[in-house]
Amino acid sequence: MAWFPLESNPDVMNKFLQKLGVSEKWNIVDVYGLESDALAWVPKPVLSVILLFPCSDSYYNHSTQQCNEIKEKGQVIASDVFFLKQVVSNACGTIALIHSVANNTDKIELTDGKFKELLDSSKDLSPEERGELLQKVAAQIMHVHQELAQEGQTELKPNEAVNHHFIAFVHKNGCLYELDGRKEFPINHGPSTPETLLEDAARVCKAFIDRESDDINFTVLALTAAEA
Repeated sequence: MAWFPLESNPDVMNKFLQKLGVSEKWNIVDVYGLESDALAWVPKPVLSVILLFPCSDSYYNHSTQQCNEIKEKGQVIASDVFFLKQVVSNACGTIALIHSVANNTDKIELTDGKFKELLDSSKDLSPEERGELLQKVAAQIMHVHQELAQEGQTELKPNEAVNHHFIAFVHKNGCLYELDGRKEFPINHGPSTPETLLEDAARVCKAFIDRESDDINFTVLALTAAEA
């Protein structure tokens, strides 16, 4: 079953997070540029960066090459990185938000509910099993996704082909991880810190944009501390 695609709209995403038990202390904001002067305006601390980008031949070709190189050379993945495979069409926006929250539960306190249940019950599952659990068990999460997806400004159909994709970047144990539910595993992009997560993720986002030099349809968001 396909879901309605979620828009890259901070208001919609924040309603989604709050309905699923995330405190209003944290919210999604737009990142208006990837240079240092624009990044300086983003509230701190930043817990994750979310990128929406076009799914082109360049993306698929690079993903295949990247996967093959990692399988050949290997990479270090921290044991506590929460990664979920996308098995539902158009669910990438929700999965990016789940990745953002699930990898920051030491900072984000969740109220009891289906979202917390999903994270608690999937701790010891494989990425594929987590994706299946989201599809089969988390009916309330799906309901909230569908409801809020339809609040966006674009007229949507659940089975309509969507050519853009959400991914998340988080910091874990001194490294920057790219979490893309369409890939086989998390991608370790090298050293990072909680303080430099935004700048480090911006560097990787620039590489995505550079591979699509004739396409300007990119959006960058961040999960940050809400401004007082």
